[in-house]
Amino acid sequence: MLNAAKKITRKKIQEPALLSILKQAKREHRKREQMFELIGWNSLPEELKIEIEADVKGYIDELHGRYSTNCPHVQRRRESVDFWVKSYMDGICTLQTALDALKVKGK
Repeated sequence: MLNAAKKITRKKIQEPALLSILKQAKREHRKREQMFELIGWNSLPEELKIEIEADVKGYIDELHGRYSTNCPHVQRRRESVDFWVKSYMDGICTLQTALDALKVKGK
């Protein structure tokens, strides 16, 4: 028994839960900002970005070839998003008007 090697067990240092949640949130925010920058909408206010985030993810997925849709409802929603975002950026409507128009009913 004198020659037996003692195994040293190293404990994994776990991050506190809040720190890992914060890191995940930062990664998601950075990814979202890159999506908006890719289509030229990075100057939009946060409220509007949050409202159309799912739509922009769909745009990006199609740009990357992950899927393609020809559903008329999706096409109408995209046309609506484009119209209201451009109207807001051109100063034709207020932020609140664009938000109200783009709010998904039943959400």
